[in-house]
Amino acid sequence: MKNSHVNDPQAIRRLLSTPGRWAVVGLTNNPSRVAPSIARFLRDELSMQIIPVSLDAQNVMGEQGYARLADIPGPIDVVDCFVNSSKVGGIVDQAINVGAKAVWMQLGVIDHEAAQRAKDAGLDVVMNTCPKIEYPFR
Repeated sequence: MKNSHVNDPQAIRRLLSTPGRWAVVGLTNNPSRVAPSIARFLRDELSMQIIPVSLDAQNVMGEQGYARLADIPGPIDVVDCFVNSSKVGGIVDQAINVGAKAVWMQLGVIDHEAAQRAKDAGLDVVMNTCPKIEYPFR
């Protein structure tokens, strides 16, 4: 298993410049968390559709919340992970199972094995960075 994921600048550019459906895992209404501000940026600045995903299926920013990726109707373009690195592998496996096109692991979220599983399944993978850091494209 490879242990050296490198983010692809072209994949980052494509993900941030193509409007899509972003399932934001760990998105809550708690304003002290960073996820709401990034989800708002994705929605308001980049025209992404935001789908909140949390254990309690909270509705956030006026959007229907879901407890699992499998509960979301329709296709998912990007699974944006605001979870602890020790838990992100399970989210990546869910993303693969539901046919998501990409997984974005936020700043500080690192799991090389999960990243490799996603790449092997044909997903774009971005790890240990934030859309707000990457946009406009570096």
